[in-house]
Amino acid sequence: MDMTAEEFEALVVDELDRLPDDMVDGLDNVVFVVEDEPEDGSDLFGLYEGVALTERGQYGTGELPDRIVVYRHAHLAACEDEAELRDEIHTTLVHEIAHFYGIDDEQLHELGWA
Repeated sequence: MDMTAEEFEALVVDELDRLPDDMVDGLDNVVFVVEDEPEDGSDLFGLYEGVALTERGQYGTGELPDRIVVYRHAHLAACEDEAELRDEIHTTLVHEIAHFYGIDDEQLHELGWA
């Protein structure tokens, strides 16, 4: 599948807007970023960079925002059409947001999101 960076980013924003309010309302000091691929060349769909909500102690004064990165190339390589791409972006967003809330990969597997 082929799509410009701008078109892909618009899909990510659209899928973010479709997430339930109770999932995104608690996201404090988090930015969403679209990048082509991880610097290490891995085939990740997304990455959460930050300190999970469950692990925060003194927090709230001067910290850089946590980041949720969605990688464009991995998504495009794995999907055949826009509907499949939207589903995969949605799953990636839920997966990475779950990490923000302190849900690990094992729990995500149990819930069917990994």
